[in-house]
Amino acid sequence: MKTPVDLVKRHCKPRKGKPLNDEEAEQLLAQVDGWQHEGASLTKTFRFKNYYETMAFINAAALVSHREDHHPDLLVLYNRCMMTYSTHSVGGLSENDFICAAKIDALLAL
Repeated sequence: MKTPVDLVKRHCKPRKGKPLNDEEAEQLLAQVDGWQHEGASLTKTFRFKNYYETMAFINAAALVSHREDHHPDLLVLYNRCMMTYSTHSVGGLSENDFICAAKIDALLAL
């Protein structure tokens, strides 16, 4: 098994070629808390006290996504947000999805 990488310190790169295989995806999944590997996507639902907190999180996540040039699909509700990452250029998951997932989780640790 490969040594875990510090995903928060990595940066997204343009990706082409094949998506991660299931073993590679599962190794990276172990490094992000609460995210689910669902087919070609990485998904997590975040819960908040109210709409204001939900939108504050969305705005902070938008900044992370913009800086990494890797943008999730979002479903935003009053007190929760479902975030889904996938790398369309490879037709599935890439390391970029896990890098962004780790950075999004780090927002909530601040």
